[in-house]
Order: sequence, then structure tokens, then C-alpha cells
Amino acid sequence: MNKQETGALGEESACRFLASHGYNIIRRNYRSPHGEIDIIAVQDGTMCFVEVRAKTGLGFGTPEESVTESKKQKLILTAEHYLQTCDPQPADWRIDFIGVDIDFYGKIKSIRHTENAVSEE
Repeated sequence: MNKQETGALGEESACRFLASHGYNIIRRNYRSPHGEIDIIAVQDGTMCFVEVRAKTGLGFGTPEESVTESKKQKLILTAEHYLQTCDPQPADWRIDFIGVDIDFYGKIKSIRHTENAVSEE
């Protein structure tokens, strides 16, 4: 399984996970001049910008450890860029993270969802 296949499987699994937990997926792979957000979803009036990281091994750390401070800043700027186009504006928004572990055979081993994983502090 190559990097693109791993990423696609991770994003698809994350979408299914979110949908099964009451999220409405409204957009995937949103690009702005600042970067890309994998999934944009809404749950209970809150807009959620979701970064998905999928890995097939722990050789370079966990999926969560792969999100750098630079990437976090790009996620914030990209979310703010998207929000400028929203009408009506959501009452609340946040940036979440989903880590997906995939085994050697392409089967999902685990999915971890962290709400409010990135803040503007």
C-alpha cells in the first residue's frame, strides 16, 4: 500500500467514523492559499475542520505525532479562509484530529478522534 492509498483509506475511514457519530460531512479536501483541510463537517451546529493522518506503522511515530506546529498554523489559517465564505456563519467551530492505524493488509486497526486538537493560542 503506497502513501496515497494509505491516505485515501484513512480519509474514507474517518468520514465513515464521523458519519456514524452524527457528523454531517459537507466538504472534503478543501484547499486555500494556506493549505488543505481533509474534512469539513458539522455536528450540533459546530463546524469541525478535521485533519486526518493515517499510518501503516509506528516507524516514524504515531499519526498524532506527525502534525507539526507549522501544520497546525496552516490548519488555522485554512479554516479561517473557509469561514470567510460561509453564509450563514457557524455559531462555533473547531479543528479536530483523526488518527487512523492501518495494518499491513490494509485493514483498519484503530481510529482515534481528538476534538479541539488545534487552537489559536
